[in-house]
Amino acid sequence: MLTTSVAYKDAWQNCLSQIQAQTSAEEFAKWFLPIVPLEFDGSKLRLRVPSKSFVDKIEGHYINVLRPLIAESFGYQTRLCYAVPKSEQPTISSAADSTSQSIPNRIDPTKIQNPVTIPGIPRPIPRFDPQLNHNYTFENFIEGECNRLVRSASMAVAINPGSSTPFNPLYIYGDSGLGKTHVAQAIGNEISLRHPELQVLYVAMSKFQSQFQAATIEKNIPNFIHFYQGVDVLILDDIQELSGKPGTQNAFFNIFNHLQMSGKQLVLISDKPPVELKDIEERLLTRFKWGLSAQIRIPDFQTKIKIIKAKAARLGANIPEDVINYLADNISANIREIEGAISSLVANTSFMGKKITISLAKEILKGYISLYQKEITIEHIIDTVCSYLNIDKERLNSAERTREVAIARQLAMYLAKQLTKIPLSAIGAAIGNRNHATVLHSCKTITNLIDTDQAFKLQVEELERLVSA
Repeated sequence: MLTTSVAYKDAWQNCLSQIQAQTSAEEFAKWFLPIVPLEFDGSKLRLRVPSKSFVDKIEGHYINVLRPLIAESFGYQTRLCYAVPKSEQPTISSAADSTSQSIPNRIDPTKIQNPVTIPGIPRPIPRFDPQLNHNYTFENFIEGECNRLVRSASMAVAINPGSSTPFNPLYIYGDSGLGKTHVAQAIGNEISLRHPELQVLYVAMSKFQSQFQAATIEKNIPNFIHFYQGVDVLILDDIQELSGKPGTQNAFFNIFNHLQMSGKQLVLISDKPPVELKDIEERLLTRFKWGLSAQIRIPDFQTKIKIIKAKAARLGANIPEDVINYLADNISANIREIEGAISSLVANTSFMGKKITISLAKEILKGYISLYQKEITIEHIIDTVCSYLNIDKERLNSAERTREVAIARQLAMYLAKQLTKIPLSAIGAAIGNRNHATVLHSCKTITNLIDTDQAFKLQVEELERLVSA
């Protein structure tokens, strides 16, 4: 029987080693590393978990993994007991060991105003709304080569926020629409789950600025600063909007210093790296560089494929593989555009009852999203059609009227009309020196064949994909 603290803790470590071999690295880090063995009396193993949700997750998903390992290491009669921290109502206070003389060691919580709350609501509020959207999690954040560093560093911060990680502050930057806000909110949600005792706050710089202005008008800047100094994890979005606001910069400098010295976590989000920020005090820029600056880049083709499939799955849509590839190849890299385009595609096909095809996707998305401006020439179309149908270019441009050459010529004219803005007369002149009436007739013939011949329709779609690739 295990009696000593060393023995049962060693036994628990043995369990963890075996659990690690049976779960993914992310599952293990998220659901098992935070568990702490408190005591074992010979029949009950008491484990401390961060929250009630941990108990639900362990009992609902991992008990079949955990139970046999507990039985083997602690005995078959062992029962599991979970210790969940009691809900605390912490007051907002400054760190007692702060070296800044301008910040009092103790703050009367009855005199602290919460700038996040709506005027008229009684204050102070012991625990405030973290301003998090619970739909933004690491589970639904699509990882790729473009964001792997950001995601890994963000998860490390979420597991061990504050002074226990070298990523403080964590500065995340990238162009608009690439998922910066998603990962920032995911950090906050993950910390709230793992460390429910910590006060997390997500705030956009525009809101921070408006709160500061209100505090200035009310001559209440000290309370404004003290409130933010009481936050354990501060996630500040659009940090570039500090530019040209010296008063707000000075207030944030005091907040930043206090949180940093107190071992609290800062996460800063921007559309630019620190070196490109303008009209921000050098002392702040220097502090932005203290931790880790990580960039979210434009997603590559494979990442866009994963994003499209994930979005389609959430919408319950079955998008063919060739359409997925077409979307990934043509939609601009902004993730918001990708998701918005898919929503539009699915909505249109659902309401109209049409099958999702490349032709339909192109027609629906035209004008809704930004497509890469690829120059498609008649020469390129002729080369693609000839290669696909194994016909010499000389035959296509000749006076030959055999069916295979005629169809090839008509296909080239149809694709030129669909995929370029070249006048019909110019299309006819470039393909066999025909006139615009012949081009119109060819387009009508191909359209009729698409409507009546499924195999031919698939060939046309494949040719469109090849020409657009």
